[in-house]
Amino acid sequence: MKPILEIKNISKSFRIQHERQPYLSLRDSLTSIFKPSTSTSEEFFALNDISFDVYPGESIGIIGKNGAGKSTLLKILSKITPPSSGRIISRGRIASLLEVGTGFHPELSGRENIFLNGSILGMKRKEIQAKFDEIVDFSGVEKFLDTPLKHYSSGMQLRLAFAVAAFLEPEVLVIDEVLAVGDAEFQKKCMGKMEEVSNSGRTILFVSHNMGAVKNLCKKGILLEKGKVKSIGDSSKVLDDYMIDFNMISEHKRKSIRSTCGRVTLKLPYWIDDKGNEVNSYTFGDNYTLRFEFTFHEKMKGINPGMAIVSKDGFRVFTSHLNDDFEFKMPESLEGNVIIDTRVNLPSLAPDTYQVLFGTNDDLNHVIIDANNEMEVKLKIEESNREKEATHGILWHTGTWEIV
Repeated sequence: MKPILEIKNISKSFRIQHERQPYLSLRDSLTSIFKPSTSTSEEFFALNDISFDVYPGESIGIIGKNGAGKSTLLKILSKITPPSSGRIISRGRIASLLEVGTGFHPELSGRENIFLNGSILGMKRKEIQAKFDEIVDFSGVEKFLDTPLKHYSSGMQLRLAFAVAAFLEPEVLVIDEVLAVGDAEFQKKCMGKMEEVSNSGRTILFVSHNMGAVKNLCKKGILLEKGKVKSIGDSSKVLDDYMIDFNMISEHKRKSIRSTCGRVTLKLPYWIDDKGNEVNSYTFGDNYTLRFEFTFHEKMKGINPGMAIVSKDGFRVFTSHLNDDFEFKMPESLEGNVIIDTRVNLPSLAPDTYQVLFGTNDDLNHVIIDANNEMEVKLKIEESNREKEATHGILWHTGTWEIV
C-alpha cells in the first residue's frame, strides 16, 4: 500500500533580524539614513529535515512543546506555506482546520461559506448539497445561516469550519489545537466525529496538548522537538517520551533534590514493600510505603510534605498531605536527618505509567520542595501469573461476571 502522504526531508527556515531600536527624534532618524546598518540576522529553522510517511486510515497525533514546529508542519502539509527544502507527495484531498475561520470569507454568509470551502476542497456542488443538511445540523448555526460570517462568534465559526472539514469527506483531515476554542459539549462532539472519520478509513493528523484526546484517538504519534522528529511510533510510547521532558527527576536520574531556599535536601522519595525493599513499580493488591528522607540544614517549623498521583493525560487521581492525618503529631521543629513514611491506600490503578508529584511546604506555606518522578503500575493475574498491559481508564476493577 502506498502512503497517502510522503514527507521527504522537509525544512522550513526564517530569517530573524536583530537590531536595537532606541527612541529616535526626527533629527536622529534623518541622520541615521547615512550611517551603516548595525543590524544582524540569523537563520532560524522551525522545521529541520523531517521525514515520515502517512498511510491511508492512520490517525496520527503530533505533539510537542510550544515552538516545536507542529503548526508549521501542518501549514506546509495543507499547502498554506511552502517548505524551504524537501518535498511532499500527496495522494488525496486534504481538509485543514488550523485557525478559526481558515478558508472562510467574513463578508459571505454561513451558507455561502459552506459552498466556498467545499469548492476549495475540490468538492462538486452536488456533493456539497448532499452533505449540506448534516453540516448545518452538526454546527448548530442554522438560525444564523444567512448572516455574514463576520457577525459570528469565534465558537460559531469553529463549529461551522469543523463541520465543513469533517462532513465533506476529504481523504486527509488535518486539525490543529483550534478545537480548544469550542465549549466542552462541542469538543466532545468533535472527538466523536473524528473517531467516526478514523473508523471509516480516512486519515487524521491531529495536533493537541490534550494528552488524553491524543491517546484515545490516535494509534500513532509523532513527537517534535526544536523542529526535529524526536520520537515516532505507537502513541502510548510517544506520549511517554513527551512526559519525560517534564519529568526533571527521571530523565537526569538525580538522587536528591535541594530546596529552592537551600535549607533542605530531599532524597528522591521511593516506595518500599512490607519487607523494607525498595521497589520501582506498584502491583495492585500489595501494600507499599512511600519514604521521604530529609536533611534539614537548620531548624525548620511547620513542615508538611505531600504527594499526588497524576495520570499520563494530566488527570490528578488523588492527593495526600501529612497534615491530612489528624492523628499524627509533627514535632514543632525538625533538624538534621529525618525519615518520614506514609502508608498510602492507593486506589486500584489501571496498569500504566503515572507521574508522582512531591512537594513540601514550611510553616509560612512556602513551597520549598517541588519535584516529580514516575511510577509504573502493574497488575498480576494470579491464575496465569502474568502482568496486564496498559489499558484505557485510570481505575482497575475486575468485577464478577455470570450468565443468567
